[in-house]
Amino acid sequence: MEEDIRKIMELLCFKNFDIEVDDGRRLFSIHVADEFVSKEKLPKLISDLNKIIRLVAKKKGSEPIVIDINNYRRERENIIIELARAAARQAVVTKAPVHLPAMNAYERRLIHAELSARPDVKTESIGEGKERRVVITFIEE
Repeated sequence: MEEDIRKIMELLCFKNFDIEVDDGRRLFSIHVADEFVSKEKLPKLISDLNKIIRLVAKKKGSEPIVIDINNYRRERENIIIELARAAARQAVVTKAPVHLPAMNAYERRLIHAELSARPDVKTESIGEGKERRVVITFIEE
């Protein structure tokens, strides 16, 4: 798959990039030194590139993989986990449900996983489609 990713990046006219592979997570980290790749454009670029790569992997019968560019995904995961922890603390202190902003399924799953070991809070996804969000609720003992 690395060679396929390399070809796609070249077709997208990226000239200065490097690819690192984490086989355990099936994560391909791409580091791009290009003025086109700004923080504002990264979410869309990563989403679109992931769709393309998943189609290529499916056609080749490969396992699904994940693309990260310039550590955007890793940084986003850290922000989501910190948000989950802060919201859980708020729910415990105020004893009131905390509604997080709408998130995609992957981000909601990060929150559920992060707080699953805490016996003092529960998490629940509510809403439909792009408005689906996590609610964190205090559990009294």
